[in-house]
Amino acid sequence: MDNEIRVVIADDQEGMRLILRKMIDKAQGFTICAEADSGDKVPALVEQYKPHVCFLDVEMPGMTGIECAKAIQDMDPHTIIVFATAHEGYMAQAFEMYAFDYMVKPFKMERVMKTLERIREVVLGRQAAQQPVGGTVTAVAKARTAPSGRIMLHHKEGVNFVSQSDILLVQRENRSTVLYATGGRRFETSEALGDVEERLDPRIFFRCHKSYIINLNVIDSITPYGRWTYVVHLVGTDQDALITHEKYEELERMFS
Repeated sequence: MDNEIRVVIADDQEGMRLILRKMIDKAQGFTICAEADSGDKVPALVEQYKPHVCFLDVEMPGMTGIECAKAIQDMDPHTIIVFATAHEGYMAQAFEMYAFDYMVKPFKMERVMKTLERIREVVLGRQAAQQPVGGTVTAVAKARTAPSGRIMLHHKEGVNFVSQSDILLVQRENRSTVLYATGGRRFETSEALGDVEERLDPRIFFRCHKSYIINLNVIDSITPYGRWTYVVHLVGTDQDALITHEKYEELERMFS
């Protein structure tokens, strides 16, 4: 069902996957769509099933859980990452990857259920906030900036000129960089997020997260997300962005 929260579990120990599976099965509204016994299988599963949340062990054959998290964020930074591991020493690295939570084995049922409840609130809250926007235009483009403050976007159907003041959000999405603009417009480029950032006016745009750049003039509200991350809600789009605790404090200083 559309309102079910899709889950991918990755752990090289079958017994630990079984424990997590049984705990998740006890929570209503969650569906385990895939499991992996090695890290290098995770990106393909994420691309196929587009899960809302991934439970990752840290030490796995192939890609580590940290490497998996990096790959997942480049595909969809909204995917919730929960590290479930026997190793406490990776916690700092995990939260650098904007992990939603870090659970240390052996898991207690109450601890897991609290995390699942928080995940449910985040996912359902985001779904409720999303509304279809008509007239969406998608263009595969390469950005160039003119002194006028507009960005020229080349794509196979021609060229678009977009005012920087019309750009609401720039984010990584499906290994591409996507610009969301007023009027429901959407432009996609193969350029790195950092390359696009260099062309944007730093007085208007703020790199709030490794995967997001936001227009400071359209921030509506900020709400808690994980332990060290928040959600930025924007005016004029149903898209939102993540902001790290460090960047949140920087934003507070800017507006104080």
